[in-house]
Amino acid sequence: MTMAVKVMERGLREDFGFQHVAWFYSGRRGVHAWVCDESARTLSNEARSAVAAYFEIAMGTEQNKGMNLSHPLHPMLSRAYDVLEPMFIDDILPSTGHSLLAKKEHWDALLASLPPAAEPVAATLAKRWSSSNNDASTPAEKWAELKRYLSIFIGKSTDGGGQKQPMKNAKNLSTKDRIKIEQWPVETVFRYTYPRLDINVSKMQNHLLKSPFCIHPKTGWVCVPIEVNKVDDFDPFKVPTLPQLMRELDEYEKEGSDDGDEGGRKGKVEYDW
Repeated sequence: MTMAVKVMERGLREDFGFQHVAWFYSGRRGVHAWVCDESARTLSNEARSAVAAYFEIAMGTEQNKGMNLSHPLHPMLSRAYDVLEPMFIDDILPSTGHSLLAKKEHWDALLASLPPAAEPVAATLAKRWSSSNNDASTPAEKWAELKRYLSIFIGKSTDGGGQKQPMKNAKNLSTKDRIKIEQWPVETVFRYTYPRLDINVSKMQNHLLKSPFCIHPKTGWVCVPIEVNKVDDFDPFKVPTLPQLMRELDEYEKEGSDDGDEGGRKGKVEYDW
């Protein structure tokens, strides 16, 4: 959710100029952005579809996992990658996340997802990371090393510092293969972190919407607002639930009746339902 808010918040404000964007927890696994600008509220279904499609990327299928990203990368996607990669490193790669580079069986699977033309990189790093001398490297260090090897392999950079390159450039790579290898880190980060949009909710003016502060029917959690500048601190498991609110109201009324007029709560609590 944090990743989605950070990517979409910047896109809606910087790319479309919207100023009044309110974020609400969905009550389960997602977030809802309410764009309250008059220019947004008067958009046609076609215009709404265009805004939603602007942020959408094809994640691929089980048979075809390629994303078909543009080359060079669209500025919106380039910005999203800059936003998402640090969170990918902190939250996805370690053992506390998906363990992509924390366990041998997982980094073997990740290396196997490299384009076929990058097989020399996969073989070199699989051997290097499995050796006892490199067991201490962190997932973040492995990710940086993997990106560096790929960059050197396609000839985009050298090791620098007068040091010997860890591997040779590929001399006979096609342009298509170079692009696939160059975009692999971006595709990998997006596959685990890029927000999945509900296009139908976004594009139809008459689509039913979940109101802020309503109760999710399955979880019982309240759809509370999320402060963008505090989104890193938002914990969906600490959101109030309907039973909790009912219990607190009952306790409030009971304390008021026990204290009497001297307790500062005169009269009885009245509900509007």
